Amino acid sequence: MTRSRRNRMLSGVCAGIADQLGINAFWIRLLFLTAAVIIPGVSLIAVVGAYILMALILPWDDEVARYR
Repeated sequence: MTRSRRNRMLSGVCAGIADQLGINAFWIRLLFLTAAVIIPGVSLIAVVGAYILMALILPWDDEVARYR
């Protein structure tokens, strides 16, 4: 899994997940927003923390392509 430089809004995490799953990034972004705001028991801090952690850990897609 990688972060996308092409279809990013913040750090490319949602676009990278969407690329991996083969779906539109809109749906992943909507899922993150829903998990953060609407779903009971999932706090905004947990979702934002997971997003930041993935932004720090996941490599950019073009960095991975260099090593393939």
